[in-house]
Amino acid sequence: MGIVEIGIGLIGGLVLGAIVGFFIVQTMIKKANKTSTDELNRKADLVVQEAHISAKRITEEANIKADKLLAKAESKNESIKRKKIQEAKDRFSKLKSEFGREKSQHQLDLKERAMEVVKQEDKLNERMKKFNSLKADIEHQEVEIKAVRENLEKQLKIVTKKKEELERSSETHIRALENVAKLSEQEAKDQLLEAVKGKAENDAMALIKNTIGEAKITANKEAKKIVIQSIQRMCAEYTIENTVSVFNLDSDDLKGQIIGREGRNIRALEAATGAEIVVDDTPEAIVISSFDPIRREVCRLSLKRLVADGRIHPARIEEVVAKTRKELDEQIIEIGQRTVIELDIHGLHAYLVKMVGRMRFRSSYGQNLLKHSIETAHLSAIMAAELGLSPKQVKLAKRAGLLHDIGKVAEEETEMSHAILGMKLCEKHKEHAVVSNAVGAHHDEVEMNNIISPIVQACDAISGARPGARREIMESYLKRIGELEDLAMAHEGVQKAYAMQAGRELRVIVESDKVTDQYADDLSFMISQKIQDEMQYPGQIKVTVIREKRATTFAR
Repeated sequence: MGIVEIGIGLIGGLVLGAIVGFFIVQTMIKKANKTSTDELNRKADLVVQEAHISAKRITEEANIKADKLLAKAESKNESIKRKKIQEAKDRFSKLKSEFGREKSQHQLDLKERAMEVVKQEDKLNERMKKFNSLKADIEHQEVEIKAVRENLEKQLKIVTKKKEELERSSETHIRALENVAKLSEQEAKDQLLEAVKGKAENDAMALIKNTIGEAKITANKEAKKIVIQSIQRMCAEYTIENTVSVFNLDSDDLKGQIIGREGRNIRALEAATGAEIVVDDTPEAIVISSFDPIRREVCRLSLKRLVADGRIHPARIEEVVAKTRKELDEQIIEIGQRTVIELDIHGLHAYLVKMVGRMRFRSSYGQNLLKHSIETAHLSAIMAAELGLSPKQVKLAKRAGLLHDIGKVAEEETEMSHAILGMKLCEKHKEHAVVSNAVGAHHDEVEMNNIISPIVQACDAISGARPGARREIMESYLKRIGELEDLAMAHEGVQKAYAMQAGRELRVIVESDKVTDQYADDLSFMISQKIQDEMQYPGQIKVTVIREKRATTFAR
């Protein structure tokens, strides 16, 4: 249709051109006043005729072009129409095939569902058959039980009847015996019970003594066996920690750089790390002192980096210390993670893992706390296994052994003991109640409520009492020895008391005229119980009470 419109526009243009030409001719006629009218009319007629001829020719050409354009447009429209019809047919065929596939898939799904329903019906029928069979068996059993019950009731009636007959016969027999013995039933019973009671008390006392002796022998033997096996199977390394680290220098000239102008470098380093740095006449060495091993390690590593870098000034010192502290925190976490992986402990809270890593830089009486905790964990697991506990309890024992001293490295300041603080940390981070109790009770500060707690307590003592494992300050050692002797002297009848073998044995000498042999046994027991209740000590303390009577006479 666009081509037809173009043709019509072209014809209109030609007609307009003819009209415009006509007006031009008229204008020319008006201007040619001097020429003759006839000539002008003739020329005008010629021009008009030519214009009519030209317009007619242009109109015919335009009509021919319009016809051609119209034919071409109709042909193109027909082609487009056929193309659209073919596309519609193709679309219809495609949709029809898709619908056929969906229909086939739907029919297949319906068949599968029908088959599944049939299978379910078969299963249900089979279950109904089993249920009916079971119901029949139950009914049969009920019939049998009913028959048995009736039989038992009959037998019970017979037994009751025989019992009544026996009681009547017994009463007759008792009366006959009373007539013969001239005693009533109650009097005979009292005499018999008294005789039996006396004999039973003697037998029971002998049996108790024998049983206690055998139990002590067996218990001591088994306990020693378990402890020795546990120690033999676990022999961890131990290290001696102190409060001083020595930093070696390549040259004494570096001491001046470390001190800085008017001591500003060393003051900045001490302020940033919290450790004390001692620069004295010791050749090629600087002493780093701090009660906190982590601070000492931060100071040592920072000094090492500063000396290697050569740039030592307050700003650089603060930057290096901050970077070193961050890296050391990452190292602490890595140590904790490696420890729990080596011990096969799972699910430990991230904070507790970090605290385990901090143990590496803490010591207890010279014994590295992490090594001590690892050793206690292994000993606890071994002892729990030796005692025949379940695998779950063995894992809990190992977990409690690792965490028992976690309170010693807690970051917050508190007046609570490390055992109670460790128990609070375990409870806060959702540890098992058995583990929390074992941590809090390993110094008897809370009551033990499970078998794991005494195991952890014993293994903690074993690890700390191992020869060479710990160093003890002389003052505290002497104080503990003095308290041990004073505790024994506080009892009545005690003449002298001596702590022997570095406080592992207490010998008590009593006055023979005030203390009997029996009381000497009781005294040794009372002293040992008082030591357990009032004192803290590694391993065990043997209490020996000596009673000696001396008779002295002079011949004159």
